[in-house]
Amino acid sequence: MSKKIDYRNEIDATLYKPIYETGKGFYITVGIFLLLFLWALFMYITQVWFGLGVTGMNQPVSWGFYIVNFVFFIGISHAGTLISAILRLSKAEWRRPITRMAEVITAIVLAIGGLHPILDLGRPDRVLNIFTVGRLQSPLLWDVTSITAYFTASTVYLYLPMIPDIAKLRDKGGKFTWFYKFASWGWQGTEHQKKVLNRAINILMVMVIPIAISVHTVISYIFSMTLQPGWHSTIFGPYFVVGAIFSGIAALLIVMIVFRKVFHLEDYLKKVHFQYLGTLLLIMSLLWFYFTFSEYLTGIFAAEPHEMHIILYKFTGPYAIFFWMMVICNFLIPVIILGFKRFKTITGVLIASIAVVIGMWLERLNIVVPSLANPRMELTVGMYVPSIVEWALFIGGISAFVLGFVLFSKFFPLISIWETEEGRKESVKEVEKRVKSYLPGGEIITK
Repeated sequence: MSKKIDYRNEIDATLYKPIYETGKGFYITVGIFLLLFLWALFMYITQVWFGLGVTGMNQPVSWGFYIVNFVFFIGISHAGTLISAILRLSKAEWRRPITRMAEVITAIVLAIGGLHPILDLGRPDRVLNIFTVGRLQSPLLWDVTSITAYFTASTVYLYLPMIPDIAKLRDKGGKFTWFYKFASWGWQGTEHQKKVLNRAINILMVMVIPIAISVHTVISYIFSMTLQPGWHSTIFGPYFVVGAIFSGIAALLIVMIVFRKVFHLEDYLKKVHFQYLGTLLLIMSLLWFYFTFSEYLTGIFAAEPHEMHIILYKFTGPYAIFFWMMVICNFLIPVIILGFKRFKTITGVLIASIAVVIGMWLERLNIVVPSLANPRMELTVGMYVPSIVEWALFIGGISAFVLGFVLFSKFFPLISIWETEEGRKESVKEVEKRVKSYLPGGEIITK
């Protein structure tokens, strides 16, 4: 295939290479994660056949890994569209190599996370009840509505900027020309088409920011609208949004570093990108600590007996190891690594990002399980130990994410080619003009 299609003379040949050249690593990666996904699918079929008794969930802990992973995956989705939209709006030129990766994360992870409440049902067909007999008073209905709107807006927002690159692949020919021809929508790169595309992208990026914020706010309402100790908190809305952006940036950095190494994208994903995103990750770590501190301070100060019982369950009880590991991963490690220039290397950023992803998963675990394990009534404190079925479906979700990303990289450029070209031709002059206009007397210099 690579002999028939001439892409090596292109300035951005590195971006075409993963599409037109397939190495053994691609097949090995797809094979391994496909097997893991099929194993997870088999375990889910087992769960449907035998019921939720195969899981570790019981009374009073009726929510476990599935809801933890639901909140976790939906949170990671904020990395993409939200960050991409904000960077586009602020006209940050360093955004160009990272926006598409961020948007792909959103589309894939939203699809995975959105399916987890169905996994939590003993009878999957009951999900239809939300649409047939759903009540407007139910936060679950709000959740379905906001996630559906976010997924729709995010996929459209991912697809529209891809059209010029799909047209480039169509013009080069190859096995999938018919597909690229269909997906490019007759793009010829005329001035009128560019104007329409830019207008559509601008409209979407303004729309998608409030939608993205509403999604994780509504997810927090599922918890905070109850009177359950540890959940009934007015701070949960912004707390969940901050946590979502925090984990999303960390996931984006991991993906960028991995694909930078695998596809040799060092000329595109430069140290400055990791410096800027690393600084943003540090800021979000401090914000996360502020919200966490505020949440527990108000609970401890009020000293309501049931609330204190759950707080002590986390601080010194059975979940102490998970709570303090969460604090170490989300605060201590990122602050130490990203707060000092000598540690803020690409390797350091990777370590901090992995720590944050682990820490934010532990945060969701600390939110979901302890409150359910300590009911208000005089019942025995519940214990939750996930079964092999739940672990399998968690691994299956991660496998689906890796498979989705790897397969996407086989059919489409991971870095926007047309935006990179536009940056070379137009943005340097545009930025120079913009900077001069900011300076005193800049209008005279510009003229």
